[in-house]
Amino acid sequence: MRQDERMSRATLEKDPNQVAAMFDDVAAKYDLTNDVLSLGQDRRWRRAVVDAVSARPGETVLDIAAGTGTSSEAWADAGVHVVPADFSLGMLRVGRARRPDMGFTAADAMRLPFADGTFDAVTMSFGLRNVADASAALREFARVTKPGGRFVLCEFSAPTNPGFRRIYTEYLMRSLPAVARRVSSNPDSYVYLAESIRAWPAQREMAQVIADAGWSQVRWRNLSGGIVALHHGVRGTAAP
Repeated sequence: MRQDERMSRATLEKDPNQVAAMFDDVAAKYDLTNDVLSLGQDRRWRRAVVDAVSARPGETVLDIAAGTGTSSEAWADAGVHVVPADFSLGMLRVGRARRPDMGFTAADAMRLPFADGTFDAVTMSFGLRNVADASAALREFARVTKPGGRFVLCEFSAPTNPGFRRIYTEYLMRSLPAVARRVSSNPDSYVYLAESIRAWPAQREMAQVIADAGWSQVRWRNLSGGIVALHHGVRGTAAP
């Protein structure tokens, strides 16, 4: 089978098998492509997530949609027990080959294979857009988090400056797929990614979705002028 015949592109219906197959296809060059497309900003965003989670040695962090594990490395290197989890087996294979010391785990965000109250913190970076039912996933994250534990979501959002927002949308829908054709193993998948970013809720709306899923003290912080937002929540004492 030729490479172009097996390539997959998910749709905004977000069928789990379709999305997983798409990420399997891009796994080999995923980190390089992200670095190029974000102009290196993805590194800054990852550092902001680590700071926001504020995990300490002895704590356990679930990094869901961890992909190849680049988002998990800082915790592992600092002596924090981190579980990088993803539903793309292709991503997990690349991650295990690169960092065999980390406990990569196959996991569906809507049906996590962990007991209630397992983690001190749960974090997800650039993955919730790809889940078929974001609210169900957010409730599942709360289930596996200890009472008083933290949740940090890093996701694309809405630039706060209207003029910049128009430029950014133009980049997403035209320039991003064109750049991806030069560096990605599956450039068509980045058309879906651009569409999913454009369709995603803005900051305040996303905060309400998180609160409705049972998280308390929900707040957000904009990064890169609102291109990305970090949403924070705290797991209450009642069952989600």
